[in-house]
Amino acid sequence: MVRAARREFRAFMEDPDNPNIPNVIHSTDAARDYGFDAALVGGVTAYGWTVQTIRDAVGDQWLDDGWIEVAFRRPIYPEDALTIAVEDAGNDAFALSVVKGDGEVAIHGTLGLGTASWAGELHRSGDTEGRPAPESLPLLTPESVPLGEDLRPMPVAISVEAATRYAVENEADTDPVWAGARPRLHPSWIAARATPFMHHSFDYGPSIHTRSQIQHLAAGYGGQTVVVSGTFMDTFQRKGHHYGVVDCVVASEDGVALAALRHTTIYQVAERS
Repeated sequence: MVRAARREFRAFMEDPDNPNIPNVIHSTDAARDYGFDAALVGGVTAYGWTVQTIRDAVGDQWLDDGWIEVAFRRPIYPEDALTIAVEDAGNDAFALSVVKGDGEVAIHGTLGLGTASWAGELHRSGDTEGRPAPESLPLLTPESVPLGEDLRPMPVAISVEAATRYAVENEADTDPVWAGARPRLHPSWIAARATPFMHHSFDYGPSIHTRSQIQHLAAGYGGQTVVVSGTFMDTFQRKGHHYGVVDCVVASEDGVALAALRHTTIYQVAERS
């Protein structure tokens, strides 16, 4: 463990002008309609770009037995120059920052090894049997939020090839740990299960991911069907946006919990004034 690491990175998106995507806030024209300068890079994608720096600073134990609390404070656009840094913050914690070329802090967070102080607050659903979504889903609105209710568990097949492709194409991470006959599941792939999990029970969008708390529990690998289960914990309004908070567990196909997380997202973006 070196306790500090830093690297420069250039943000990218495969096709930011493509409007035919599930969440149009990640396309140029729709993002501008909501007052942004360009297509928004997805929060979990940008989080994934920090994983190499985190591993450099604190070691690979973090992948199986570590935690992170991360907030997405400012938009990241394609071609933004980013400085990713992890520094010792004392008390067995580390500070994460992603700073844009203009000096804006786009992402900040705290992370560490072992069990987070808040990990015990994360709710675990009693319904963990994955099943398909129906053909039509109800619209998620402030009036329809099922506070305290378990959502429909979601099965997710992830092949060996898809696990490697995700790390290479989405995260520009070619470390051998994500490849081979038994590739590890990238931490950002695990974090990214929360949004489709919500869409497994509700229709909504566009949306903006704002915060994650993630407790890593065990190693996960490609070549299986994981199950995501969870509970809708809270909803609130801020600056015209409607937020949702969902606690999730991502488990292997044999029932081993790989990670527990709390996902906060804007599910109803305020109209541009």
